[in-house]
Amino acid sequence: MAQIVKGQTGDWEIVIGMEVHAQITTKSKLFSGSSTEFGAAPNSQVSLVDAAMPGMLPVLNEYCVEQAVRTGLGINSEINLYSVFERKNYFYPDLPQGYQISQFLHPIVGKGAIEIDMPDGSVKTIGVTRLHLEQDAGKSVHDQHPTKSYVDLNRSGCALMEIVSEPDIRGADEAVAYLAKLRMILQYLGTCNGNMEEGSMRADVNVSMRKPGDPLGTRCEIKNVNSLKAVQMAVDYESRRQVEVLEAGGSIKQETRLWDPSKGETRSMRSKEEAHDYRYFPDPDLLPLELKNEWVLKIKETLPELPDQKKHRFMSEFGLSSYDAGVLIAERSRADFYELVAKGRDAKLAANWTLNELLALLNKDQKPISESPVSAENLGLLIARISDSTISGKIAKDVFAEMYATGNNPDSIIETKGLKQVTDSGAIEKIVDEVIAENPDNVAAYKGGKDKLFGFFVGQVLKKSQGKANPDMVNELLKKKLN
Repeated sequence: MAQIVKGQTGDWEIVIGMEVHAQITTKSKLFSGSSTEFGAAPNSQVSLVDAAMPGMLPVLNEYCVEQAVRTGLGINSEINLYSVFERKNYFYPDLPQGYQISQFLHPIVGKGAIEIDMPDGSVKTIGVTRLHLEQDAGKSVHDQHPTKSYVDLNRSGCALMEIVSEPDIRGADEAVAYLAKLRMILQYLGTCNGNMEEGSMRADVNVSMRKPGDPLGTRCEIKNVNSLKAVQMAVDYESRRQVEVLEAGGSIKQETRLWDPSKGETRSMRSKEEAHDYRYFPDPDLLPLELKNEWVLKIKETLPELPDQKKHRFMSEFGLSSYDAGVLIAERSRADFYELVAKGRDAKLAANWTLNELLALLNKDQKPISESPVSAENLGLLIARISDSTISGKIAKDVFAEMYATGNNPDSIIETKGLKQVTDSGAIEKIVDEVIAENPDNVAAYKGGKDKLFGFFVGQVLKKSQGKANPDMVNELLKKKLN
């Protein structure tokens, strides 16, 4: 549902298109053999090609092409068997060549579509215009010296996929949902790690405003937004800013703006360039890229189960709700963890323990599931011990707390602490008789119609048994004795 901004002159509609730069998961750069590892010392991963030394020629990394095709297939897009690398000319200190090798008229991937899940449970399709390959620029560092800027070329030449959406996004929530879904797909495919903090994935957000039903307005591009929260805040701010300008009788200038997280505002960076400003022309050092259809089909056969497919399978196979399935598939590692827990066990119980107990503690400790002190195998064992009545659900919480603290398996904790559930009807009956004998007034009140006292008797029996009595048997014996 479109997000409407209320203005003094009525309702305004937000129109958004996004350009997402995703660094390809690969060990070497797009046109050189230099390492792409994050966090290396400045300028320690720069070949003569990356530094644009005279006479150095680019050599295309085939694996990067494969990763781009895999991504295109994963976002339901057309794969173009013929594509061309072009030079995009602009001067910037961290772009040694004075141009960027990119694709313009003939990208490697054409039109596609991504389904996004909205908080209200609805699904919307966002069109993808294209995906093209290009090399990254270096990085200018402005805070290391009072009067000088430093240039780090480690990132120069790293392989990027630029994924461009249609202007189908209608508000901050949809923009966040689109970016989150795209990130999830890339992580499932293994084509980008999606780490926005490290700059492996960043979004340029194009925002324009119009009266509902009017033609598209003039857009402003918010450059290099690097978190989901920043996208939400930047869209909210920029949409309000544009409405204020338009309602004051002004006009929106097509420009590039930066998001300032400390001030919570966008600010003007430069006027927005058009394609002709970049003087694109085919790169004379690189032949057109021609792919074989059989090669593309072979890549298609290697695609993993993608988020939407996994979500629907979790709902149909395990009987999970759309919400629970959505949370579990949000990260591939989480979905894989859950499947191990649920294998051959009560799948709904496994989902409850994974979501409500384990993820709650991991979120509190700010740990990813890969660092969970409770392994999937051990959590699965705990589910099995609840299901086979070795322990009650209440005791399971104590066992789980010990598992999280120590990493031990549930069987050893249950054995060491003597926590096995009492299922001997004779032993439970003895405790029930004691509780009834010790509470004659409550027995009389219960028989006189105070049904709610039944819970009191259950609690007393469980307390006397130190929580070990099987609750179902306790309920059954108490009903028999009291009635």
